Formats: sequence, C-alpha cells, structure tokens
Amino acid sequence: MATPLRPLWWEGARTAADPGSALTADASADVVIVGGGYTGLWTAYYLLREAPALDVLVLEAEHVGFGASGRNGGWVSALYPVGPEALARRHGRDAAQAMASALRETVAEVGEVVRAEAIDCGFHQGGTLVLARGTAQAQRARAEVEHDNRWRLGTTWLDAAEARERLAATDIHGATANPHCARVHPRRLADGLADRVRALGGRIAEGSPVTSIGPGAVEVGGRLRVSARHIIRATEAWTSALPGQRRTIAPVYSLMVATEPLSPQQWDGIGLRDREVFADHRHVVIYGQRTPDDRIAFGGRGAPYHWGSRVRPGFDVEPSVFGELRGALRELLPQLGDVRFTHAWGGAVGIARDWHPSVGLDPRTGLGWAGGYVGDGVAASNLAGRTLADLVRGRQTALTSLPWVGHRSRPWEPEPLRWLGVNGALRLGHSADREEARTGRPSRRARVLGVLTGH
Repeated sequence: MATPLRPLWWEGARTAADPGSALTADASADVVIVGGGYTGLWTAYYLLREAPALDVLVLEAEHVGFGASGRNGGWVSALYPVGPEALARRHGRDAAQAMASALRETVAEVGEVVRAEAIDCGFHQGGTLVLARGTAQAQRARAEVEHDNRWRLGTTWLDAAEARERLAATDIHGATANPHCARVHPRRLADGLADRVRALGGRIAEGSPVTSIGPGAVEVGGRLRVSARHIIRATEAWTSALPGQRRTIAPVYSLMVATEPLSPQQWDGIGLRDREVFADHRHVVIYGQRTPDDRIAFGGRGAPYHWGSRVRPGFDVEPSVFGELRGALRELLPQLGDVRFTHAWGGAVGIARDWHPSVGLDPRTGLGWAGGYVGDGVAASNLAGRTLADLVRGRQTALTSLPWVGHRSRPWEPEPLRWLGVNGALRLGHSADREEARTGRPSRRARVLGVLTGH
C-alpha cells in the first residue's frame, strides 16, 4: 500500500474549503481575524466567550486547520524558543518567570477548555520525555536540568534505567522529563474549536484568501473589501505571502511520518504508558507521540528552507527526509521490526529573526498580530488568543503585561543571505549530530548555531 502524502490527522476530516462559507461580497465586522488556525480560532473563541455581542469574522484561505494547526506533532507544551535569561536581560527576572508560569498554566487551560467544550481530540497530559542518547547528549541534558532548576521550570533527570522504563529506546544514558506537556490530535482540536466559535456566533469564511491587510480593512481575493475596527494577523508561516511582510517570518519546513496502529503487545515492549511525548537531545530536532489510535507519529526538521520565504504544497514532500525519519525511528526503536509506515506529510512553521514569538495590538490602527512560535505553538497560540482578546477589549491584565506583548523582531536578511543562513544552520546541526555520534563528545560546531540562528 502506498504511503499517503497527507497528514494522518486529516483522516476523516474535510480536506477542502466549505464553498458555502466563502465570502462573496463586501462585508464588515467588529473584529476580523486573518487565519483559521489555532491563533485565529483561540482569539475568536475567547472574544466571543467573554464578549458575545461582538461580531467576529475569521477569514481562512483554505480550510480550518490547513496549516501547522492541522499538521503538527501534537505537543501541547510549555516550551518557549527564547531562554529565560534573554527575557530577563530585557524585561527583568520577574517578567521572565511570569512568562514561564503563563505557559505552564496554558497547558492546563487547553485541557480545561477541551473538557468543558467536549472537544474529542485525545488530550492527555503525560508530560515530555527527552532521551539522552550517548555521552554528548547526556552532558547537554544534565546542564539543561541544572538550568531549568534555577528557573523552576519543572525539568528532572532520569537515570538510564528510569528512562528505559518509560521508553525502551537504544543507547539511553538518561533522560530529562517535564510534566508540563500534553498529547493531542491537532486537527480534531482545530475542528472542535471552529465548531465552538460558530456555536458562539462567530463567522468563519473558508476559501477566502486575504491579499492585503491595512488599518480598518482587508482585501479578500483581490476584489472584496472587509472593514473592521480591529484586524488580527494570525497567519504564521504564510505571513511572508502578504504585501510588505516578506522578511517578517521565515517559513521553515518540518516533516512527519506515522506507523500503522501498534498492538498492546508491541506497546508493552516500547513503553510510553502515560502517553508521554518524546524526543532526544540531538541538535536537529525530532519529536514523537503515541497517538490516540496507538500509532507512533514521528517528525523532525531537515527539509530545506526555500528561496524568498515561499510556501507551496510541493514543498511538503521531501522523500529523502521521510526516509531519514523512518530510519531514525527504527534506529531509536528497533523493536518496531517490519511495522508499516502508513502516512507521510509536511508543513511550515514560522520563525522570527530573533526566534522570539510575539503578540500585540496597535491601538492607533487597530492592527494586531501573533505568531512566530518556532514549532511550539499549540499551547502558545492559546495564550496568544487570550492575550489578544484582552487587548482588543482594552483590558490591562497579567496577560497583556507579559514580555512577548508588543515585541518587535528585526526583519530577516534579504536573499541570498536568508537562504544561506537558514540552510547553513540546518547543515551545521546535522554535522554536529554526526560528529557527536562518532566521537561521543559535544560538538564545537554547535557553538556556531547560536550565531546563525540569532539566539
């Protein structure tokens, strides 16, 4: 059987826009949200829940959950791509700790909404397990535990036996564990949120691509005008396609594969009994989860960045990277034997130049935004949605005081520097991992990664 080149998460879900919802005439609303992914849907949900009289319109070019919200690894995590030291240097230690606390609380908040709204998306908070495979990874992992303990982030060290009891992988020297993460079926979460937004009176227009955004109005399909007092850009990796935004967010591809459902006996030999999400401490990111239907969904970076920050369907397919992912999972868990891989897919994540996610609203123009999650947006988008709801309503809260509010990242370099930098960092990460596997010592090449990645 051929491997479908579409997300596992889309099985049983719509794969085309609802033509009956598309915008066909000029319109107006109190709040227009551009993008029908998690950021846009969470923002609409909290606005309508707290201010039901608002007229909220979500505009989506494809269908709900088309982008990263329906393709991701399903980690509802408190991870943040900017370290607390960097936040503390700019905003103070209290603000850095407030950001970390807000993200931890957001994991629980997602679970509470899922339960309250009866969204069947397989939410289960079993935490994160990140294996230290080899001595170099173990050294890096222990340093991470010490660092996280100084900031009270909840990360603990497991010795080799404890780690192997949780996940029976190869070459385990230990692991880091953190309770602040849940597993979820990402597309079901997106669809469930969209249903709740509609039930609360919000409008979602699919198949309605926004071609420009300006104060007071957006243009749809190059011919229709939608006016609003507040307009929220929630376009993540697709931001680069908007006029004037080419260098705001770099779309970087992450790919995934999935196995067939595994038997209880196979799972007995693997572990993940508490549905922990898992990874290891290599430089080129990998990530996995035990899905609600007992498959392994496994992904990682490795696909190239494309010239000019382009995002196209053809870029979702990188056969060599799919092969590397299957090989990496079999090397990690050789007990999989001849288990079949049934799905392979890809999608783009959004990265700002300084790796710093942000959320904000300009009260003069009514233009708001959120994004740049660097692949950790399942929970962060919820926090962004709640924050934007407060900003739109003019409320000053603990959320609107968080250090990512109003942050402005510098633009990415023009081409060819952008192409060279992003792809150079990817190649350097692969090279560092190979060196560590060969020598057993931390790679000196990895030190250059901070220069290329901007953090």
